[in-house]
Amino acid sequence: MNPAKINQLFDTMSAACARQFGFNPRRIAAGMRYFGTEGHGKDLVHVFRVTGSHSQVVLKGTYATLREQHGDKPHWTEAEKAHFKSTDAEIDAEIAAKQAELEYTRNSKLYQDHREQLLSHYNDWPGFQADGPHPREAARALVAALAEAHDERLAAFAAHMGTDDPEQLAHLLLVPCHLEIEAIKDAASAAGRK
Repeated sequence: MNPAKINQLFDTMSAACARQFGFNPRRIAAGMRYFGTEGHGKDLVHVFRVTGSHSQVVLKGTYATLREQHGDKPHWTEAEKAHFKSTDAEIDAEIAAKQAELEYTRNSKLYQDHREQLLSHYNDWPGFQADGPHPREAARALVAALAEAHDERLAAFAAHMGTDDPEQLAHLLLVPCHLEIEAIKDAASAAGRK
């Protein structure tokens, strides 16, 4: 299906979800993707899936249905529905909080001291180490080693972020790395178009 048709279907689904369920169009745009069609003829429906979960919206004409159950798995928890009903102010506050987390991470002593080490596990980084683990595994190992050594930088970082969960800490340390790698890819792509 061509992108213009998908965009038109997405706009129709977004309007239907806003009208029928009170979903915020900004949240829909950020959190759903076109998945495909099901059925044939007059029974043809378009399916959209929530990114990061298996919850689906089925669009038939201009009417949307939340697929509450698909197979054996229940979908569309009350928390997920509430997430999609967020106000613009709540969405803006979430974005501001994520931006503040990112800035804190980028400027933290912990990240600054281990930035090159973390980035060296990305294929697109100039100092890539081909024989090393994947970035997530490397970040997990770093957090585990620093926790075992009772590293003050890690303790301060964890306290500021409000979590001691090693997985979450590893994720937070990798966010600025992902952004740096994306910037490198964007620059290479732009240079290739010149």
